[in-house]
Amino acid sequence: MTHGSTGTIAPTQSYRRTSRELAYLSAPIALTQLAQVALTTTDTVMMGLISIEALAAGGLAITLFNQLRTMGVGLVTAVGNLVSGAVGRGERAGAQTTTSETEDEIRDIVRSSFLIATVAGLLGGLLLVALGYGLRFVGQDAGVLDMAMPMLAALAPGLVPCLWFQVIRQYTVGMRRPKALLLITIASVVINIGLNWVFIYGTFGIPALGLPGIGIATSLVYLVTFLIFAGMVRRDETLAPMFSLAMHRSNPGTVRKILRLGVPIAGTYGSEAGLFSVTAVIIGSFGAPALAAHTVVNQLTYIVFQVSVGISHGSSILVSRFIGLGEAIKSRMTAKVAFSHGAIVVACVGAVYLLAPEALLGLFMDTSDEAATSIAVTLLAIAVFQQFADSAQNIGIGLLRGAEDTTSSFAITLIGYWVVGLPVGLLCAYWLGLQAPGMWIGLSCGLLTAAVLLLRTFRKRLDAIEAQTVS
Repeated sequence: MTHGSTGTIAPTQSYRRTSRELAYLSAPIALTQLAQVALTTTDTVMMGLISIEALAAGGLAITLFNQLRTMGVGLVTAVGNLVSGAVGRGERAGAQTTTSETEDEIRDIVRSSFLIATVAGLLGGLLLVALGYGLRFVGQDAGVLDMAMPMLAALAPGLVPCLWFQVIRQYTVGMRRPKALLLITIASVVINIGLNWVFIYGTFGIPALGLPGIGIATSLVYLVTFLIFAGMVRRDETLAPMFSLAMHRSNPGTVRKILRLGVPIAGTYGSEAGLFSVTAVIIGSFGAPALAAHTVVNQLTYIVFQVSVGISHGSSILVSRFIGLGEAIKSRMTAKVAFSHGAIVVACVGAVYLLAPEALLGLFMDTSDEAATSIAVTLLAIAVFQQFADSAQNIGIGLLRGAEDTTSSFAITLIGYWVVGLPVGLLCAYWLGLQAPGMWIGLSCGLLTAAVLLLRTFRKRLDAIEAQTVS
């Protein structure tokens, strides 16, 4: 068979054919991820227009927000799998459309997910503000924290609609009706830019709020995009009957099932995000120029990281398909293609980092600030290697997930990030006196360790699956 409208896989899985399959699955995911990151990218750009101090404070606030947002998203990521499983069981029973029993099951999954998202968003918002106060006791610059606190308070309410949006996203994907996610996200970027300008500088009778205005704009964007997405689902004849916001009617057993799957995913997501959050806090103790430089370079690498997210999800789907077909051996070619595609993207971006660092940095910050610019140029050079490692470990997590192994990923990330990455970073930053660049060297070492362990575990997992198939 050849790849056509049915999306089937050819018996002989060449590199070229696998590349097409992977691109077909990965590109839409990567584009949507990139559009979402454009929100924080525009925030970073507009913070840089205010001042270096605002960039440092706003970057710290966004880092903490992203930490909690990422873990919250992990809690509801399994919703798509649960919905898809319910639909599959209904189809296996011979129904051409979802039965009443299947509809009830999906409806309960959706409203239980909204309950989890609401509680996680409220608790996360309180924790976000508490973290801001707690940073005063770990050596953060007092001036930076004074600027960051109002923004943290403005960002906190946005966690709830942000997680609500993710619930709908997983629901529509699980139902194989993903709607216009990319268009919604692009629209949100345009709205975000407009609201940022209004709240930062003041217009239409609204006072100039400066940095906190960016936080207010971000929270409003999350609310608006949720309402747009919810409206689209309610007008869909297939999705509307099972779309329930009646959180008070959630089944405790369903809530426990979602959490049982979601907590390990949240742990895996949070492990990496936590390492970057801790890194930002430590770098903040080296002064505003160092934190501003870290904020800009971290945002640049985060943009590129979304491509590897797409490749990771696409390769995960392919591996699951091959294993389901009893052709696990083809997953080895999938891994080869995924890693090579990720490496090509990172190599191209890395060349730009090395050849035109100040031109790139000038898009986000005032390069006349020699202290911040000097640090940022150094971080960009380190980021070339860091992104190879980060892309590889992210793809490795996806490959293992496709092989139905999620617990190993969590354990490996704990080892790579916290047993290797953070200690090496602290050693380089303080004992060797490298400060911010030292922490980035530690990040790179931790990510590389995780990548190697993930690939090794994936190979062993495939060996076991192939042995079972033969027997």
